[in-house]
Amino acid sequence: MTTYPIETPQQLRTLLKALRQSSQLTQTELGTRLGVSQKRIARIEAEPGVTSFDQMARLAAAMGYRFVLEEVPTSQPATPATGEAQW
Repeated sequence: MTTYPIETPQQLRTLLKALRQSSQLTQTELGTRLGVSQKRIARIEAEPGVTSFDQMARLAAAMGYRFVLEEVPTSQPATPATGEAQW
């Protein structure tokens, strides 16, 4: 099983498009599977940070993927990278 660590919205943006393309789906085809427009898929790929987790989970499932949280080893920082929004 391949894993894809994601720590920033930019990484998620790049990954969503790559996974869709590796699944040999166009934005229109993926939209049809989810009951949304091609334009909505394009917006999700461009701005995944404004998409609800429920929608992201449905999108991932439609491409044959799921989200998994993984514990970060204590030797790595648990805070976001510099420039990231703080809670």
